Amino acid sequence: MPNQQKKILFCVAGALSFACALGVVAALGTPRWMRATFLCTTGALLVNASGQELDKFTGEVRYGLFHGEGVRQCGLGARPFRFSFFPDLPPAVPGSVHISVLLFAAVLAVLTAVAAGFFAYNAFGKPFDALHGPRGLYLLSFISGSCGCLVMILFASEVKIHHLSEKIANFKEGTFAYRTQSERYTTSFWVVFMCFFVHFLNGLLIRLAGFQFPFAKSKDAETTNVAADLMY
Repeated sequence: MPNQQKKILFCVAGALSFACALGVVAALGTPRWMRATFLCTTGALLVNASGQELDKFTGEVRYGLFHGEGVRQCGLGARPFRFSFFPDLPPAVPGSVHISVLLFAAVLAVLTAVAAGFFAYNAFGKPFDALHGPRGLYLLSFISGSCGCLVMILFASEVKIHHLSEKIANFKEGTFAYRTQSERYTTSFWVVFMCFFVHFLNGLLIRLAGFQFPFAKSKDAETTNVAADLMY
């Protein structure tokens, strides 16, 4: 492939990586990972509410990895509330899982930014073999994509398996009990998904630029090795 086309492919991959790095950093600080609605079962059972009456007992919450806000309703009007995961909610959340989500998200942002720099270096500089060349780009794309996948899996397990939304709704509520009705992943979660997809796409762009996968040996290399073995 001509050098000009390789530069274009690497520039596209670098621009995508840089945009993803900015997106992940922004996503880390926003409370737009999850939106959930929950029902005040205590109040609804007391008045035997049904149909549209349940709207008076239905609240919602939006949260991210550090903080969130919501509204509780239990038939007596809306009660807005705000919270932070640190230090407000450690007893209510699975600490090890939440810390792992934050750790892998931070690694994802850093490695994606590094990958953007490596793509630019391969496009305009004179890369040498090892980590600065195509092997390094494959490695960074694989590790970054894996981190993005782990962030999504761990956050989904925190929400679904550990019932995070329900724990948040019931935090410091001694009188009323709340049960989750619906949950929906929002903008920041899908930013991480797009970043995962971009790293997969970057791997294809590197291959389109004419570079074999690190574990794939070209026929010329195999022929050279065979000839060298015959000489000895």
